Amino acid sequence: MSATAVHSLWTTAVTAAEPIAKIDAPKIEYGQLAPTLIVVGAAILGVLVEAFVPRRTRYHAQLFVAVVALAAAFAAVVALAADGYATTKAGIAAMGAIAVDGPALFLQGTILLTAMVGLFTFAERRLDPEAHGNRVDSFAAQAASVPGSDSEKKAVKAGFTTTEVFPLLLFTVSGMLIFPAANDLLTLFVALEVFSLPLYLLCALARRKRLMSQEAAVKYFLLGAFASAFTLFGIALLYGYSGSMSYATIAQVVDGTVQDVNPALADTMGNDALLLVGAALLVMGLLFKVGAVPFHMWTPDVYQGAPTPVTGFMAAATKVAAFGALLRVLYVVLPGLRWDWRPVMWAVAIVTMLGGAIVAITQTDIKRLLAYSSIAHAGFILAGVIAATPSGVSSVLFYLAAYSFVTVGAFAVVTLVRDAGGEATHLSKWAGLGRRSPLVAAVFAVFLLAFAGIPLTSGFAGKFAVFKAAAEGGAVPLVVVGVISSAIAAFFYIRVIVLMFFSEPRPEGPTVAVPSPLTMTAIGVGVAVTLVLGVAPQYFLELAGEAGVFVR
Repeated sequence: MSATAVHSLWTTAVTAAEPIAKIDAPKIEYGQLAPTLIVVGAAILGVLVEAFVPRRTRYHAQLFVAVVALAAAFAAVVALAADGYATTKAGIAAMGAIAVDGPALFLQGTILLTAMVGLFTFAERRLDPEAHGNRVDSFAAQAASVPGSDSEKKAVKAGFTTTEVFPLLLFTVSGMLIFPAANDLLTLFVALEVFSLPLYLLCALARRKRLMSQEAAVKYFLLGAFASAFTLFGIALLYGYSGSMSYATIAQVVDGTVQDVNPALADTMGNDALLLVGAALLVMGLLFKVGAVPFHMWTPDVYQGAPTPVTGFMAAATKVAAFGALLRVLYVVLPGLRWDWRPVMWAVAIVTMLGGAIVAITQTDIKRLLAYSSIAHAGFILAGVIAATPSGVSSVLFYLAAYSFVTVGAFAVVTLVRDAGGEATHLSKWAGLGRRSPLVAAVFAVFLLAFAGIPLTSGFAGKFAVFKAAAEGGAVPLVVVGVISSAIAAFFYIRVIVLMFFSEPRPEGPTVAVPSPLTMTAIGVGVAVTLVLGVAPQYFLELAGEAGVFVR
């Protein structure tokens, strides 16, 4: 066979008359994507700060960049909402990849405010005693050094600090901003990885109990990788079913209203097995992120092992982002499958509420107790998701906003109670805290009462909203289970309050560290939001109601 003949097997000649198709440049609405772009830009700037700024000034430079970025991104969210992008101008941006609508902007604003409060706890440097004349924070002196090794001791002596936590936080936030706003499955997956990978790293960076912290990070990474694989497999099956990654197109194929069917996909479009298995795997990946039973096993270990500022930020912001994505998938992509996903979600919500509340009673570590509490709260929020009504969406948005500030504030208080080994997280150490430090105990009691859903706290307003929406959506038995779970949960919250105020303090008990204004601000904001949303929730419920309509 001649060389020309072989060559012609895989090439075709183009005659001069045939025009070459022009590739259109992508159309990106930079103004509508401003909140995410600001945070990504600041994260990249933070990496450059690590590379070029002298070590002694890095901490202040990173803190400045992060605070300015989060404040500017929140201002951009408010500007977009004020300009009508939450209501009348809501639409799809970035070539169909991102939705700019009410739920997206509301959740992005909540994530940015939560991240700002969490950032203050990251930056705290007054709780631990100074090491070799240098102030230290919650993070390892040198992340790459082996725990207990000579290199770690040298790093501590030299006063090194892991200032990389600030750009890692910003990268995580950038992924979280895209996750609830993603309007196609590929964007959803990329956002999932962008916010998960920095979180795995942050979990491994505790200054004290480093081995426990690294174990938590490995567990989170391995289980997170499994969840990502399930999500990706679900995305592949949904693409095979519908021939598209776009939420709107998949929804049309599910409803049977799609106009132009690709002949190559005509056979698979009628295959409901692809749809059901794909949807189940995709939702499973999202339920892992929110910590719902039976995908919750990572939660207590990771919450306990991670540095407490990271735990607080992760517990609050990850739930907001993941529930936002779950709402959009169920309400925008799979409304035609409502009769299939609702019974499954009923079962998940019931076992999540009861499982989280009952197992929390047996816990002796305050961080594990709050972890199981967060699992129970995931169940309560799922009750609002199951409502499948506009009031269901708005009640979930309100609950997420209320819950996130209570959580960050509660974990900020946990960082203050310390003994010789660092944070005193064993419950027995908290006995008599109300006599030793009445103000700290009182603040923690406010957060616990909010978790329990006691009236005049944001927790009560949030629970009332989701249970009311669930009842109106026909899920009255679910509300009954929710109220029973709340009663069980109230037992262990009030047990901690009784322990703090009505037990004798131990002579060798922990001390309460005096924080810098940063942690005081974080706790103060948490208390203020908890009380304001509890006493006068109407404005914020109306705001969530206005923001409760998804664009498709």
